[in-house]
Amino acid sequence: METNKFNGTNYNNWLRNVRIVLDFENLAYVLDKPLPTALPEGSLPEERLTFDKWLEDNRKVHSIILASMANEIQKHYDRLEDVPSIMLRMKEIYAVPDRHIRYAATKAFFGTKMAEGSSVQSHGVKMLSLVEKLEDLLGLEIHRCDPSVSSSVLRPIYC
Repeated sequence: METNKFNGTNYNNWLRNVRIVLDFENLAYVLDKPLPTALPEGSLPEERLTFDKWLEDNRKVHSIILASMANEIQKHYDRLEDVPSIMLRMKEIYAVPDRHIRYAATKAFFGTKMAEGSSVQSHGVKMLSLVEKLEDLLGLEIHRCDPSVSSSVLRPIYC
């Protein structure tokens, strides 16, 4: 996480890395689920345990998130207690909309031409990396010609 600290310009990459760490720790649910409301009088012991676990997990995730930010950015979020509030605020400010990322990747793919005199191998590697990036962004396995790709502009190229 040290090399992938959030610096204000790498939100999408930072979030992917944070989710990887939190998935490993079984804490990713804290990012998306809102803070449970206070327990009413007469709550069941199981409800109390669930509530206490969420509070403890929220504290852990809060620390992980703050530790993965540059110091200047930490100062803006260290007063917020619940993680979903931090994530919502960060998304509003820093997130790059998915469609912009998909557009840039698609533009790079279709605009890439093999430079004269360059090796076919290096061009092939570059094109494969662009295909993999598009697969990740579109959530598809383009090279398998899956029927779900039929609506994609890329289907005619690979099938």
